Amino acid sequence: MTQQSYIQGKVQAYSNQQILSASPARIVFLLYDRAIFWLKDAMLAIEANEIERRWKACCKARDIIEHFLTTLNLEEGGQIAANLEKIFTCCLHRLPDVDIKNDPKAAQDVINLLEPLRNSWREVATQMDQADSERLSKANGLPTQNAAIAPNPAAQGNLVISA
Repeated sequence: MTQQSYIQGKVQAYSNQQILSASPARIVFLLYDRAIFWLKDAMLAIEANEIERRWKACCKARDIIEHFLTTLNLEEGGQIAANLEKIFTCCLHRLPDVDIKNDPKAAQDVINLLEPLRNSWREVATQMDQADSERLSKANGLPTQNAAIAPNPAAQGNLVISA
């Protein structure tokens, strides 16, 4: 085993653990992030004239977008779900131009539709992760991020943590 393959194995193990322990909001963010990654990779493959790489990257992005579309709950999601359905459908209609026409602009158009959604999910995931962390800290009697650490003159140089 080479050092590079050893490192790649460790990175893959870390990535798998990150996904397995992620909140649902974090997973949605990661999926958007991956779709955008694959679309950018397709654009780079077009520049390098690497047809198979472009096709594989585009397929991976399409699979993620199709997953988003097929898992929408249109009955309970109301107008937001209806709007997302339109966005995902538009993305899926634009993606064939990446492969058929070798068009990097089509990939960029899809990225432009997905980035605001990814950024919103990143914010939601971060807020939820912080709230979960604070709940866990409180449950374990640990100080939270909002706790103040200040010297207590009566403690003779020891720090006192107060919430």
